[in-house]
Amino acid sequence: MSTAQEARNKETYHRFHEAINSGDLEVIAKAIDEFIHPDGRFHAAHLTDVTLVQAQQRVWEILLRAFPDIHVTVEDLLADGDKIVARQTVTGTNSGEYRGMPPTGRSVTYNEIFIARFDDGQIIDLWGVVDVHSQLQQLGLIQA
Repeated sequence: MSTAQEARNKETYHRFHEAINSGDLEVIAKAIDEFIHPDGRFHAAHLTDVTLVQAQQRVWEILLRAFPDIHVTVEDLLADGDKIVARQTVTGTNSGEYRGMPPTGRSVTYNEIFIARFDDGQIIDLWGVVDVHSQLQQLGLIQA
């Protein structure tokens, strides 16, 4: 894969995150349709029949309800062939229901790493590790 294609994949990833950081579910839904392949696969630790599009739609519905001010900062973005690796920091204030719990009013800062594989300018495979443990500790939902 050319360096130009790697640069385009990185730009696509950044544009997707600009939409995410809008805090507008409609803008995010349009970005999901634009930047994620309809046959995209989400590779989770557990088997699922949910497509990547469905997974992203659901994740952002949940997160925006729980953390309306959520912000994802892409700290590092590396490209290699048809894949990118992103290290990200997520911040937000829990002012809505999350995981069946009422809002705590607490702020969170946690990390995540994603690997995305691109096909014809869209994300077709996504793998990720999110520090949910740290997030839940900061919310006071689990013991430190």
